Amino acid sequence: MLPLFEKYPLLGEKIPHVELGQFPTPVHKLDQFGEDVGVGRLYIKRDDLSGRVYGGNKIRKLEFLLGDALQNGAKEVVTFGCAGSNHALATSIYARQLGLRSISILRPQPNAGYVGRNLLMSHYSDAELHHVRNIPLAYVATFYQRVRHRLRTGHSPRVVPLGGSSPLGTVGYVNAAFELKDQVTKGEVPEPDRIYVALGTMGTAVGLMLGLKAAHLKSEVVPIRVVSEQLASVRRLTDLFQKTNSFLCSLDSSFPRFELSESDVDIRGGFLGQGYAYFTKEGTDAVSRMKTAEGIKLEGTYTGKTLAALIDDAQRRDLRDKVLLFWNTYNSRDFSDAIAGLDHQQLPRSFHRYFEEGVQPLDTDA
Repeated sequence: MLPLFEKYPLLGEKIPHVELGQFPTPVHKLDQFGEDVGVGRLYIKRDDLSGRVYGGNKIRKLEFLLGDALQNGAKEVVTFGCAGSNHALATSIYARQLGLRSISILRPQPNAGYVGRNLLMSHYSDAELHHVRNIPLAYVATFYQRVRHRLRTGHSPRVVPLGGSSPLGTVGYVNAAFELKDQVTKGEVPEPDRIYVALGTMGTAVGLMLGLKAAHLKSEVVPIRVVSEQLASVRRLTDLFQKTNSFLCSLDSSFPRFELSESDVDIRGGFLGQGYAYFTKEGTDAVSRMKTAEGIKLEGTYTGKTLAALIDDAQRRDLRDKVLLFWNTYNSRDFSDAIAGLDHQQLPRSFHRYFEEGVQPLDTDA
């Protein structure tokens, strides 16, 4: 049983859920890397190992969102993101595992080695891929696909929100906080003073913020913004927090209600660089240092920038007596064998440029 449902059984009776991942994910001390950056008690939460085929932070959200799709009799799901979206890929992999067809509405993005790999793996997972030029058009295209499939098959795809970050999807990380509480209680990790996590569609950070309060942990979540402020603002974060809290309270009146004002939130925005999916020197340096010290692979869009913020804090502040936890939201499962024989020419033509054009200069993983 999920730790959240153990504490609040009524939620377990009312919230749809399907098992997809391998939980709890490990947590362990980064001895070499901690020594390298001058932090004596530095730990990592290995959500990169959250699934057998594909890990990362999306699986926790999809357990609820795809569970909801199944409960509502869906045959297909539709979601959106950028061309190399980890969320869209995870949705296609786990939807297929559950017998659901997936449709991905994808926007252009700066090229990187992972973009082509993710597109090929989505194709391998039988995803229907569409390339659109901007966010409003993505919503229009989603609506069009729902109508088209309704006319063709008699039913519409269930929409899986961007990044899985609806109140329902965010419950996945409320539960993750209770999972962490269990690991603290068992002595696997000291109670963290700070938890560093990437901030994109915000569901991961918001779920942790809410879950930590409910689990009576005092850890501070340090959200590192990796998208524009328009998409990840203090106002939008507090709004998602309140909506998720209200959603849980509406299902179980014993679940506590918390206040989170905008003054309580400190979003770190200084590590974004040129924008979403543009690698930074600080981020790629952080990725390299982690790989050398611990053999753990990160990437330049989310986790590299987040780790760069942690390193910067370690250089600027006295954190020797603090317990820091880096929450790894990346996937570390290797799916290269699955895509080895695939030809990008099998993809819609608008995606071909990600295979035929060069990657950005700081990307060494092409």
